[in-house]
Amino acid sequence: MSGNHYKGHEVSCCIKYFIFGFNILFWLLGMALVGIGLWAWSEKGVLSNLSSITDLGGLDPVWLFMVVGGVMFILGFAGCIGALRENTFLLKFFSVFLGIIFFLELTTGVLAFVFKDWIKDQLNLFINNNIRAYRDDIDLQNLIDFTQEYWECCGAFGADDWNLNIYFNCTDANPSREKCGVPFSCCTKDPAEDVINTQCGYDIRAKPDSEQKDYINVKGCVPQFEKWLQDNLTLVAGIFIGVALLQIFGICLAQNLVSDIEAVRASWVPPPLYMRRLPPYSSKKASAYYS
Repeated sequence: MSGNHYKGHEVSCCIKYFIFGFNILFWLLGMALVGIGLWAWSEKGVLSNLSSITDLGGLDPVWLFMVVGGVMFILGFAGCIGALRENTFLLKFFSVFLGIIFFLELTTGVLAFVFKDWIKDQLNLFINNNIRAYRDDIDLQNLIDFTQEYWECCGAFGADDWNLNIYFNCTDANPSREKCGVPFSCCTKDPAEDVINTQCGYDIRAKPDSEQKDYINVKGCVPQFEKWLQDNLTLVAGIFIGVALLQIFGICLAQNLVSDIEAVRASWVPPPLYMRRLPPYSSKKASAYYS
């Protein structure tokens, strides 16, 4: 008979395997998102020319997959392996990392509420930068089109924001066929049309403002986003509170498991001398072992 002896303390299997099961899903989902991001970059030739990552003037949506996937992968790995191997370092890292994310979310929410005008200006600047890069990246183009279609908007504060794009501006030096136009995602939808008319925005801004509203959505995406937030405030607040509670719950479970592991280790009692196995050394060393 040999082994470690413990006095009354044990690690909760329910907490241990709940953390393990929850985080292995996070880990796998994080790997999937990173894999999708790498595949998208491979299709666009970014991996063969890494300098092109910083060449795009606007947001590359692939970054969303890479950042979110990377964070989920790190959190999932720390929580999964930490719980399975009862590794207190990884579990503490998991708790601290999750706590930092929670703090950043809380800080962002407070700052967004206090500095609403500054946030609006930054959102306007962000959208305008992406308008400039609209034709430079297919993923960015699809993201802008989806946003304008979903919120029934055009540009940051109006259709004239598309003057920032070299293909859509109304200058005399612009040779593009899309001159003085807007993307098809700005156009009002005709329920009778089964096929999207991608040329519906051509020359539309050459018309008087009073006629434009018959063909395109003239409201900007920033005001429409504000309106959407006001209309869905309960839903948005519920999602944020739910995510925050999950994070707090995860931190508490991880800390509880760490406490159990440390309590078990603190209560460890070495077995009596007669129960210990002799090391495979000489009799002289064995005598020294018992001395």
